[in-house]
Amino acid sequence: MNYQKKTVVASVTGLTLEGMDIMFISFAMSMIIAEFHLDMATGGLISSITNLGMLFGGILFGILADKFGRVKVFTYTVLLFAIGTALTGLAANVEQVYIFRFIAGVGAGGEYGIGMTLVAEAWPKNKQGRASSYVSIGAQFGVILAALLSAMILPTFGWRGLFFVGIIPVIFAFFVRKNLNESPEWLAAQKEKRQAAVKQGNVKQLFANPRTAFTTIALAIMATVQIAGYNGLMIWLPSILQTSQGLSVSGSALWTISTAVGMIAGMLTFGQVMDRFGMKKAYGFFLAASAVAVFLYSFATGAAGVLIGGAIVGFFSNGMFAGYGALISAYFPIEVRSTATNTIFNFGRALGGLSPILVGFILQHANVTIAMSYLAILYCISFIAMISLRKGNVKQTRVAIKNLSKVM
Repeated sequence: MNYQKKTVVASVTGLTLEGMDIMFISFAMSMIIAEFHLDMATGGLISSITNLGMLFGGILFGILADKFGRVKVFTYTVLLFAIGTALTGLAANVEQVYIFRFIAGVGAGGEYGIGMTLVAEAWPKNKQGRASSYVSIGAQFGVILAALLSAMILPTFGWRGLFFVGIIPVIFAFFVRKNLNESPEWLAAQKEKRQAAVKQGNVKQLFANPRTAFTTIALAIMATVQIAGYNGLMIWLPSILQTSQGLSVSGSALWTISTAVGMIAGMLTFGQVMDRFGMKKAYGFFLAASAVAVFLYSFATGAAGVLIGGAIVGFFSNGMFAGYGALISAYFPIEVRSTATNTIFNFGRALGGLSPILVGFILQHANVTIAMSYLAILYCISFIAMISLRKGNVKQTRVAIKNLSKVM
């Protein structure tokens, strides 16, 4: 297996395990709420705290990966979120759930961006869209895996048994460290860094000049909407469907799998569209379609309408997830690429991760149509941010970073 394929396999597997871990919260949410006597908004805070951990871990491990290597730091992030997930099953109260989910989030936040950076540095630019889509579907494999495991484990062992499965990534981390070499592009940059005295991995470098700062902010808005839309749909809709459509836990698992299949198809399609027609056209079409699909989905009725509509919404709304690794990498040089990918996307995770709290509040005081309208508006905001982007000059950013390094 060549190096390109190895980076995809490692990153896909890492994101699969991460996606599985995140969806455990969704399927276990009703049991956790019942055991600790929580309201819906407080339950949503569990997911939000996980995303705050992802922001912290994304910044920390993004900087470390730029300084000390992608593969080495990648394995540490996987170990950390495995430990945090397993500890969640031992929580004696909701405060401990918060702490352990934060720890898991710290590890998961570092894993995503580093994996995407490894792939971006291993594949040529005209194939980065599809390579990024291959990695992104790992999250949906994780969703499907979580749905299947939840249906088998929850009725017998309860929500705690579900989180003990989280120790599996420890084995994966061992194999990654043993079989995957460091990024050749990063190794080459290390030599250049020593010659040019460029400091690698600093968040200030994402704001090195006004153009770079504007790009960072616009990409952060897009990432925030991506995560807010995903969490708003996947965290609460299984519970909503159990109530409004009378679905059982296994029935809501079927909806989740249907939606995840739509997401996988959307990601694979998005990667091809991005490589053939460019980033802006791909994002423009998918963002507009997402706004329409999400709004119309609030009127879906019947088992067939719910399943088919969920797949269509998943196709457009989460198909775009496939492009963020290539998108962010295109605007930042290697000296700060892992820091940029992790910081920007995990900022989106942290802020967008608050969406379950707001959606829970809306559902308590309004209805599903209002909640879905809120998500549709978010996609319109992301569309505006996308069209404001101008193709950055990576060389100019690199010069600005070098100048910034001299005064730091």
